[in-house]
Amino acid sequence: MTVSRPSVPAFATVPVAAIALSVGIVLTALSGRYGYHRDELYFLVAGDHLAWGYVDQPPLTPLLARISTAILGDPPMGLRVVATIAAALTVVVVALIAREFGSDRRAQILAAVCAAVSGFLLGTGHMVSTATFDLLAWMVIGLFAVRLLRTGDGRWWIALGLITGIALENKYLVVLPLAALLAAVLVVGPRSVLRSWWLVGGLAVAGIIAAPNLVWQATHDWPQLTVAGGISEDDGTENRIMFIPLQILQLSPFLVPLWIAGFLRLWRTPSLRWSRPVALAYPLLCVLVLALGGKSYYALPLLLILVAAGCQPTIDWVFRGSSRRVLVGAGLVLTALTSALFTLPVLPASAVNFVLPINAEQGEQLGWPELTATVATAWNQLPAEQRDRAVIFAGNYGQAGALARYGPDHDLPAPYSGHMSFADWPAPPDTQTGPVLLVEQERTPSYEAHFGRCEQVATVDNGLDVDNEEQDTAVVLCTGPTEAWSTLWPNLRRYY
Repeated sequence: MTVSRPSVPAFATVPVAAIALSVGIVLTALSGRYGYHRDELYFLVAGDHLAWGYVDQPPLTPLLARISTAILGDPPMGLRVVATIAAALTVVVVALIAREFGSDRRAQILAAVCAAVSGFLLGTGHMVSTATFDLLAWMVIGLFAVRLLRTGDGRWWIALGLITGIALENKYLVVLPLAALLAAVLVVGPRSVLRSWWLVGGLAVAGIIAAPNLVWQATHDWPQLTVAGGISEDDGTENRIMFIPLQILQLSPFLVPLWIAGFLRLWRTPSLRWSRPVALAYPLLCVLVLALGGKSYYALPLLLILVAAGCQPTIDWVFRGSSRRVLVGAGLVLTALTSALFTLPVLPASAVNFVLPINAEQGEQLGWPELTATVATAWNQLPAEQRDRAVIFAGNYGQAGALARYGPDHDLPAPYSGHMSFADWPAPPDTQTGPVLLVEQERTPSYEAHFGRCEQVATVDNGLDVDNEEQDTAVVLCTGPTEAWSTLWPNLRRYY
């Protein structure tokens, strides 16, 4: 049944499109600075091993990486085109969400600007990651959910099912905001949207689209649950402690008044009573993420929806005095500058340590060619007659991805690793009984015990004094595996 609701204002198509295009231009201009992120190196290899699932993720992001590099080549700029497009589209969707809340053209433009200058959007838009496409999917889900609540038209369940199914092929986290929204609707209504066969249809659509990956996970003993459990166990306490500070910092401290205004507007405005579940969903999602020990950014998409809702009261406040316009304008400029500083490669690479306490991902885009060159130097010290039987074994997927990408330039063989899905691509053959060149972030005697007598032969130096995870990585030469690789391999598999 369709409920009569007030119509929405006209959409500010041209200015919003211009803002989205500006974001695309900035991201494109900066996409070639620094280098690949460790996750991107992993996605490049995963894209060469397309499957319906991977140990730690569904298939969509590796597929998009494969498509982008197949068309535009595999330098960072070519790989990141899909991320740039996703970020630009997210800006448009945020403005559309503001429009659904009855915001006029000025408020829609402000919503687009707030999205465009937010640290989370710029950071995820700069590089290919599952969070990049998660953000866009969550915003589209938010748009369809708000439209469902506003119109009461159950047919929007089908659209929600479609985008949810696609989102599930990227990351399972989408179930968290959906669960929060559903719980909020049950608490404050309108519950009438749940009494519809269209809901059943939407669930069916989502299930059909997500089924291939769910089947893959089920037939591989749900490794993604193992990965998630390990992440929560290792990082859960830190994630809980830093949850509130990072909620503020990752979006931008200057946007806090807007999302508070958005929450209050949705909760208090009689004409927007139908949108109260959207306001309630955010604190419910925060409680859920904190209980699971999840990362702070899991809740940021719903926070961005609240920012969109807060743009109309902000515009109304601004136009009551010229000094207020200056204040808001200055805040947006400062937001843009600080977001760019902490999320985009605008600093010289040698100065990246300055931003690492806030955004460690900046450092993970540096040092990979140097790591590969260090491993190559150690490899070339092996006697030529031993190299045919020798193996390069990387401790994590970033190292393995870097060696796969840059190794051919140094005539290195393909690397092996037991980390995440690298463990399936495949194990070294049992005929490789020669030396093993280990790449370890930190030397671990219990780990090295699988490879006989070991001696460190090199230390990785990125040459920039950047304090990232791979700085001072040890390159260790071992006499060989203590057992046949096929026997040893299950002991080398790591899920986190």
